[in-house]
Parts: sequence; structure tokens; C-alpha cells
Amino acid sequence: MAQFDQLLKELDETVSGVHQIVVLSADGLQIARYGGEQDAADRVAAACAGLQSLAAAVGQELPGSKGQMQMVVIEVDEGYFYLMAAGTGAYLAVLADARTEAGVVGHRMRELARRLGPHLTSPPRRTGAVVR
Repeated sequence: MAQFDQLLKELDETVSGVHQIVVLSADGLQIARYGGEQDAADRVAAACAGLQSLAAAVGQELPGSKGQMQMVVIEVDEGYFYLMAAGTGAYLAVLADARTEAGVVGHRMRELARRLGPHLTSPPRRTGAVVR
């Protein structure tokens, strides 16, 4: 969405090594993206839905935890993948190369999530509704 372009661009410009930023709904649909290809962003968004669900399920096993995923970081051979909650039913994903510093990425993502959050409430889709 055009309304998010500048905010996503700012994250890209303030953190070295960022390749793609994707804003997505909890059910894995892309809301906005910056960098990378459209098809790649769609695949990332879809994968994030499963990852968020997995993180929440594991989080519920911690005593006292409600299982609300805050952030997931995955290190791969050439870089990192970050996933963070960014509003009700919405998430922010960042793919970055090995030059990035996890603390800087996390800090900038939190700042961005705070700015995006009020605009990102993405209620779950309703299923089973009868249309006449």
C-alpha cells in the first residue's frame, strides 16, 4: 500500500543489508512490501502465517505465557529472517543479509511496528458466511 511505502523505505535506508520488508496479515496475505519481488513477498507472507502459529503454540508452553508471538529470528547461511507482531492480526517480516546487526534490526522493527500498528489492525477473515 502506498501509505506504507515511505515508512518501509525508511527502515530499508537505516539498516544496512535489508533485502525485503513485508507487512502481512495473520492469515499470510501480503498487505505491503518494500524491496524484492512480488512473488517472493507473497511466499514470505504465506510462510509467516505458519511460523507465527508455531511460535505462538510453543510460547504457550512457557508458564504464565499467553503464547503471543512478539518476535522470531531465524539465522540462515547467508543472513537472517525476522518476524514481529505489528498490530492486531498483522506482522512485519524482514529478510536481511549477514551484515545486519540483530539488535539494530529488532530496534528499528519495533519503532516501525509502533508507527504502523494503528493502521494495521487486520481482523481474521470470516468463513462459512452464506451470501444470498
